[in-house]
Amino acid sequence: MTNRPFTVAIDGPAAAGKGTISKQVADHFGFAHLDTGLLYRAVGARTLDGEDALTAAEALVPADLDREGLRTPQVAEAASRVAAMPAVRKALVAFQKGFARRPGGAVLDGRDIGTVICPDADAKLFVTASAEVRAARRHLELTGKGLAVTYDEVLADQLARDARDTGRADAPLTQAPDAMLIDTSDMTIEQAVARAIAEIESRMRGDG
Repeated sequence: MTNRPFTVAIDGPAAAGKGTISKQVADHFGFAHLDTGLLYRAVGARTLDGEDALTAAEALVPADLDREGLRTPQVAEAASRVAAMPAVRKALVAFQKGFARRPGGAVLDGRDIGTVICPDADAKLFVTASAEVRAARRHLELTGKGLAVTYDEVLADQLARDARDTGRADAPLTQAPDAMLIDTSDMTIEQAVARAIAEIESRMRGDG
């Protein structure tokens, strides 16, 4: 719909639906999509191999984002830990900002896109849901992959990750003042995507 850079920033906690919404929004508008959480998962995976976190972040290559096993609970835990390290975040900022400025439009989803990476994004969304709903979704996803985890374990992990994400000193997870809140607790993914698309189209028209 546009050949100029148009940046969409989508933030929110784990399992709120922002990844699915981001992909469908990007497909709808023909924008490029970057799941910035994958950058931290890739770094986290390399630390599980014994590599230093900052060294891993500085040496990250696109192939790392296609690595098997980036969606496992162990890698998610490692990603949450390295994401709290200011030096690691700094090492990955340039890549994200460059992606956001690409011609033709870009959608970036993560924890600090609208507040730190792209504070001047053309459209900002904050996608969330209750911790219980998010834990139920993640539990269903993990057990569907054959992983032996209980709902209580997933919920405890969810709450611990939320605490780290919102409580870290550097780039904490928080809703940007000018971001539209989308609470998906009682929404279907189709409803959430439609809401997101409507908001972005409004920003494109200059309504917001």
